[in-house]
Amino acid sequence: MSRHDGRAVDALRTIQFEPDFLDHPAGSVLIHCGRTRVLCTATVDERVPQWMSGSGEGWVTGEYCMIPAATDRRNTREVHRGRPGGRTMEIQRLIGRALRSAVDRKALGERTVWVDCEVLQADGGTRTASITGGFLALCFAMKKLMESGAIKRPPLLSRIAAISVGVVEGRPVLDLDYVEDSAA
Repeated sequence: MSRHDGRAVDALRTIQFEPDFLDHPAGSVLIHCGRTRVLCTATVDERVPQWMSGSGEGWVTGEYCMIPAATDRRNTREVHRGRPGGRTMEIQRLIGRALRSAVDRKALGERTVWVDCEVLQADGGTRTASITGGFLALCFAMKKLMESGAIKRPPLLSRIAAISVGVVEGRPVLDLDYVEDSAA
């Protein structure tokens, strides 16, 4: 089967990372997956949600959004609609759960790491790029916490990355772009 962009069914698009893309967050990375671009940042807050206060554990959470011009048609920012839509909420929960699965929250201590994923350009795979790039931003933030002495032992239990799989024209394919994801 020939894919519209010439890739084999098991081929990934070119993936690139630009670490330390921003100066202010504890960790940041711009991830390129083909034509998809996601800016992922990790910011450390020395507090946990109130319901976790006194637990001795930290929290990792994700936020996700697309800038208005991320697709071929300008979208309205969800903040203007009053709250994130269902798709955005689902993706944010997915990112948070995926990242928390890789963190020893006791080793993190009572602090929250916010991982924000801003889709700058969407060509399929935005949630998988957000998980992969978000994990790298989280790694950079954890490294800074270790170097500063704020945490005593490495809080990362494992490494994670994500990739999409779908069925196009009756065949399973890896790393769908927008054209393929829309047809699947």
